[in-house]
Amino acid sequence: MERVYNFSPGPSMLPLEALETAAKELVCYGSSGTSVMEMSHRSKAYIEIFEAAVALIKELMNVPDNYKILLMQGGATAQFAATAMNLMGGSGRADYVDSGSFAYGALVEAKKYGRINVVASSREDNYTYIPKLDATTFDKGADYFHITTNNTIFGTRYTTLPDTGAVPLAADMSSNILSEVYDVSKFGVIYAGAQKNIGPAGVTVVIVRDDLLDRELPITPKFLSWKQQSANDSMLNTPATYSAYLAKLCLEWLKKLGGVPAIEQQNIAKAALLYDFLDDSKLFDGTARSEFRSRMNVTFVTGSAELDDEFIKGAAKAGLINLKGHRSVGGMRASIYNAMPVEGVKALVAYMKKFEEAH
Repeated sequence: MERVYNFSPGPSMLPLEALETAAKELVCYGSSGTSVMEMSHRSKAYIEIFEAAVALIKELMNVPDNYKILLMQGGATAQFAATAMNLMGGSGRADYVDSGSFAYGALVEAKKYGRINVVASSREDNYTYIPKLDATTFDKGADYFHITTNNTIFGTRYTTLPDTGAVPLAADMSSNILSEVYDVSKFGVIYAGAQKNIGPAGVTVVIVRDDLLDRELPITPKFLSWKQQSANDSMLNTPATYSAYLAKLCLEWLKKLGGVPAIEQQNIAKAALLYDFLDDSKLFDGTARSEFRSRMNVTFVTGSAELDDEFIKGAAKAGLINLKGHRSVGGMRASIYNAMPVEGVKALVAYMKKFEEAH
């Protein structure tokens, strides 16, 4: 069977080049005589792989020298708690913006460890936009200010970062990391699950400024301690070895393409193809407000649950899979992360045109 276009929100489509390299090296990596899956994480061969992955993240995101890059486990969900436990050792307070399901999940988790000020929310409007922020509501004594840069489920993104002054900005960047250029120095910490734009599930990237490593709560378990993980080069325990290796292959692919500036232009073009069609369509409607539209997750509906279902089933038969919207929203969602080629988006638009003509 030929490969299809996979619009899954995560785990998501990976670069074919990376998969083919992994296939070739599956049984025997280089001259090691073993698979990467069999290697000791303390071996010279594996440490070279791990360090190369970290170096690529630093290069591709232009991470300043006063930041640590950690490859952890547990996904972004583990970092919901870890962020609070690692940063709330000061006032015990933090600001959160409630802009989507994962943003809400992060603030609910953080409430277990300190006092949370929800500075703005679009929850009552089904998260169709990023809420407007009023700086007068920010807590100047907060230990950090938390945002989720891209809303995977509802298809929105921050177009402008909040100015939080001296309060460190913490960002869950799981679904748009490496898809557009960010100035890392504007953040105190960035974290992201790998399974959208970095590689397969299993690895979580944490980029944290050095001066924030001494703020953890006493209850912080060593597994989630950024300070202890940093001191042990992310190998406090056995890391997700094979996932980190595959992430390295995906990062090498991105570097060959020209890095983040190049892929950002591709992502802008891909999103424009889909949104331009939606704006002109007489059948399909985009659900996110136009000024906050995500480049990674495009959400849309026909207005009929029956037609939505017919569309999704027909798309799958046409080799366009995983277009069903999140169970809490319904409709359709096309996740067009870095590894989705423009040909995949063109194929989706062609099918949408054909479906619209038939209905």
